[in-house]
Amino acid sequence: MAEVATSPTSEQLLVVIDPVARRTDNESVRIAKDVLSGGAGTKVCLPEGPEEFARALARRGSRRPVVVGDDRALIRAVSLLHRHRELAGCALSVVPVGDVMSLARSLGVPTGTVAAARAVLDGVERRMDLMVDDSDGVVLGALRIPPLSPFPAAEDPEDASGPPWLRTCQSLVRTLVPAGRPSRLTAGPEPGPSRLRVEVDGETLVDLNQPVEAVSVSPTASGTASVEIRPASVGAEASPLLAQGRTVTVSGAHFRYRADTAVSGPVRTRTWRVREGAWGLTVPAAVS
Repeated sequence: MAEVATSPTSEQLLVVIDPVARRTDNESVRIAKDVLSGGAGTKVCLPEGPEEFARALARRGSRRPVVVGDDRALIRAVSLLHRHRELAGCALSVVPVGDVMSLARSLGVPTGTVAAARAVLDGVERRMDLMVDDSDGVVLGALRIPPLSPFPAAEDPEDASGPPWLRTCQSLVRTLVPAGRPSRLTAGPEPGPSRLRVEVDGETLVDLNQPVEAVSVSPTASGTASVEIRPASVGAEASPLLAQGRTVTVSGAHFRYRADTAVSGPVRTRTWRVREGAWGLTVPAAVS
């Protein structure tokens, strides 16, 4: 892991550049380094993998961590800080670089490299709610049951979703099918209705006798989670069921769920709890 230090100022930054960002858009990484190094005492870390990424954050001392990378790098950093119970006293910053940046955008972070880097230097900390599940996993944006597809397209070779045999078949078919012709192996079968029990703050919103097309859960700005359930319907579309609460429990047959960028499961039950103002993110002053 290479490190480059610049002269210190009143605030010290630890800039952790995700390896995927360096491979995806090294020019944006260079721009981010130039802007950040010119505005504060900065140490730049270039981890080669998840273990070095975690080690860099753990050894940051009093420096404010800045992640240069996509949504997955941001989630990894928040997860690590949560695991070590350091989120309360740490304001995190991110400069989005990569192909997956919708989460950062939804949280108020500019997706332009220069604007995001300047927000790191001149922005303000905004405290945000966090959903934590009973396996200590975190959700920053939203989760969906079932996931948008059973085997989401791999957004990065090191973070590919779906079983290895499927990815191998997809790669083989891509080499055999002429350009412009779609391949039926590029996506799995569409998920069907699920039979799930969904409880919000201990009250059952839908039970196992009512098949559902989808369940969506996301933190609000008021210390609660917003829950939307779309019942399965025949003919006319059924109206969604809406609720808000601090605790959401889903149980039933084995199910998978997509939390932010990752698909997890299968599980038989999972509970998410909202932790109000649990983490801080640096955003432009106009967004806070």
